[in-house]
Amino acid sequence: MPREDINEILNKYRKKVGDHIDEESEGQVISQDSDSFSKEYQTFREEVISDQVSSYERWCNAAENIFHLKPQDKIINELQEAIDAAHLKINPSGAASLAALVSLLFIFGGMILCGLIFLLTEELPIFTLLMFLILGLGSLLYLNKMPIYLATKWRLKASNQMVLAILYVVIYMRHTSNLEHAIKFAAQHIGAPLSLDLRKIFWDVETSKYATIKESLDSYLEKWRKHNLEFVTSFHLIVSSLYEPTESRRNDLLDKSLSVILDGTYEKMLHYAQDIKGPVTTLHMLGVILPILGLVIFPLLGAFLQGLVDWYHLAFIYNLFLPILVYALGMNILSKRPTGYGSSKTAEKVYQEGFDPKPLCILIAILLIVIGLFPVVINLIEPPNFTPGEKCATNDIDLGETLGCFFGYVQGEKESFGPFGIGALIASFFIPAGLAISIGLYNKLKSKKIIELRNETKALESEFASSLFQLGNRVGDGIPAELAFNKVALTMEGTPSGNFFRIVDTNIRQLGMSVQEAIFNEKNGAILAYPSPLIESSMEVLLESSKKSPTIVSQSLISISTYVDKIHKVAERLKDLLAEVVSSMKAQISFLTPAIAGIVVGISAMIVNIIVALNLRITSFSLEAGTEGGSTAGLTTIVDLFKIDGIIPGYFFQIVVGIYVVQLAYILTKLQNGIDNGTDKVNEQYLLGKNLTRSFLLYAIIAIIVTILFSSLANQFLSSGGTLG
Repeated sequence: MPREDINEILNKYRKKVGDHIDEESEGQVISQDSDSFSKEYQTFREEVISDQVSSYERWCNAAENIFHLKPQDKIINELQEAIDAAHLKINPSGAASLAALVSLLFIFGGMILCGLIFLLTEELPIFTLLMFLILGLGSLLYLNKMPIYLATKWRLKASNQMVLAILYVVIYMRHTSNLEHAIKFAAQHIGAPLSLDLRKIFWDVETSKYATIKESLDSYLEKWRKHNLEFVTSFHLIVSSLYEPTESRRNDLLDKSLSVILDGTYEKMLHYAQDIKGPVTTLHMLGVILPILGLVIFPLLGAFLQGLVDWYHLAFIYNLFLPILVYALGMNILSKRPTGYGSSKTAEKVYQEGFDPKPLCILIAILLIVIGLFPVVINLIEPPNFTPGEKCATNDIDLGETLGCFFGYVQGEKESFGPFGIGALIASFFIPAGLAISIGLYNKLKSKKIIELRNETKALESEFASSLFQLGNRVGDGIPAELAFNKVALTMEGTPSGNFFRIVDTNIRQLGMSVQEAIFNEKNGAILAYPSPLIESSMEVLLESSKKSPTIVSQSLISISTYVDKIHKVAERLKDLLAEVVSSMKAQISFLTPAIAGIVVGISAMIVNIIVALNLRITSFSLEAGTEGGSTAGLTTIVDLFKIDGIIPGYFFQIVVGIYVVQLAYILTKLQNGIDNGTDKVNEQYLLGKNLTRSFLLYAIIAIIVTILFSSLANQFLSSGGTLG
C-alpha cells in the first residue's frame, strides 16, 4: 500500500479517536497546558523566595568568586540536599566560602581594632579580642550550615500544608484518575512553599531532568522519606490507585492514603508532646534562669577585674550570644514538630492589604530611645563640673539624702565616670521601652483586623464538619449547589455556619453571582467574613468537583466532612497534650522572666550604689588621714580593689538587661506560637503585640520599684553610718 494511503488512514482514525479522548484523562505525557504551568515555576520562585534569602544567594556567589573553598566531605551531601530542598541558587562551595570569608573578617578586624586600642592606651583589651574571636568562630559554624537552617525552616512551613495537599490530590483523583492534573490542582490551590515544590516536579520534566511526572514525583518524595514518611506513603498509595482495575478498589486506596497521613500526624504529635518537655525545660534554664541570676555578679566582677570587663562585653554576651543560642535551641525544638494544617490565602490577603504602621512605630522607637540617651548626651555636651564640698556636679540635680544625685556622675582621677544616679537609671528604661513598645505596637496594629476575623471563624470551624455533611447530602439528593446553600442556611439558621451559607445564598440570589463569585469575590465574597483555611479549601474542592457531576460534589463534600472531623479531633487532643508546656511558656513570658530580671536589676543597682558610695567615702577619709599624717595603706588597698572606673554603671547594666528581656519575650513568643499553632504568621504577630509590651512593662515596674526601695535603704544606711574613722 502506498505510504500516502497509510498516512491518510492514520490521520482519519487519529481524528476519530481524538474526538473521544478527555484531555484530563491522558497518560503521563506532559500536555501543552502543563508546559505553560511548569514555566511559571521560575516566576513563582522569585515571588516566594524572600529578599533575605535572595541576598544570601548573592553573597554566597560573590564570596565563591573571591575565596573559593570546598566544604568538608562529610557534610557536602547534606548541604546539597538542603540547597535543593530550599530551592537555593547556590552550591555547597558558595556557602562554605561565605562562612570562611565572614569569619576571617571578624577575626582579623578584631585583631586590628585591638591593636589600635593597645597603641592608643597601652592596654590590651583581652575581652574585646575574645569577643571578636567568638564572633568569628560562631559565624563560621552558623553560616557554614545556613542552607541546612533554611531547608529546615522550609520543611517546617511545607509540612503544614501536606495534609491539605494530599486531600486535594485525593479529591481530584476520586473523579478524574489523572496524577498529572491532580498534582497541578493541588499546586494551584495551596500556598507557598509546598506549591513551589509541586511546581518543581513539572519543571524537572520540562527541563528533561526526568522523562515522566511519576519519575519526577518519586525523586521528590525520596527527599521527604526521612523527614515525613507518612507523606511519602500517602503519595505512593495514590499512585498505586492508578493501576487498580475496579473503581471501588481505587477509591479504597485513595481513602487509605488520606487516613495514613492523618493517623501518622496524630501519632507523631503524641510523641512530640511527650518529648518536648525536656528540651523546653533546658531552654528555660539555659536561656532564662541561669543567665539572669548570673547578672548579679557582673557589677562586682567589673570592679574586681579592674575595668577589664565593660558594659559592651556584657551586651555582647546577653544581647548577641545568648539570644542566638536561645533562638537556635528554640528553632531546633520547632524543627521536630510534626505536620500542621496550613494557613488561609484569604487571611494573608486581608493581612497584606491592612494598614502599615511601620513609620509610626519607627518614630515612637526613635523618640523613646532619644529620651533614654539623655543622661549620656548631657555628659557629652557639658561634662560634669564638681565643686568642692558638693556631692553632685553643677549640672546635676540633688534628690536628697535618700535618692542621691539624679545623673550621679562621679569625679575620677582624670575624668568623670557614670552615670550612677537613680534618675539616669530610670531614664535608661526608655531605650528597651522603645524597642518593646514599637515592635509590640507594630505587630498589634498589623494583626488586629485579621485576628478579629479569625476569632469569628473558630466557632464556624468547630461545627463545619456537620455543615459540609448536610450540604453534601443535599447535593447528593439532586438539589443544585445554588439551591443547596439556601436549604442548609435555613436548617442551621442562627449558627456561624448558617450565617456563612446565608451570605453565599444572598450573593447568588440578590447580586446574581455564580457560586464561585459568591464565595470568593474580592469585595463581597463570603470567605472574606470567615478567612479560614478549612473553609477556603473545602469551597475550592466544591467548585472543582461541581465541574463533573452532583454525585462527585456529594462524595467530595462528605469526604471533606470526614477530614475536617478528624482534623478537629487531632487538634483538640494536641491542645490537651501540649497544654502544660504552652502554659509554662506563657508563664515564663508574662511573669517569671520579667519579674526575675526586674529584681536582679534592683539588687545590682543597690550593689553598685553601695560600692560607689564606699569608694568615695574611703577616698575622702584617706585624703584627710594623709593630710594629718596618718597611715592610709589599708584604705588605699580597699580603694584600689573597688575602682570606680571598673564598675559597670546601673544605667548601662539596665539597658543590657532590658533589651535581653525584650529579646527573650520575642523568641519565647515565637516558640510558643510555633509549638501551639505551627507556622502561623498572623497569630504570631498577635501574640508578639500582646506579650512584648506586657512583659516589658511588668519588668520595668518591678525593676523601678525594687531599685528605688533598695537604693533608698542603702543610702539611708550609708548616711546613718557617719564618717569613717
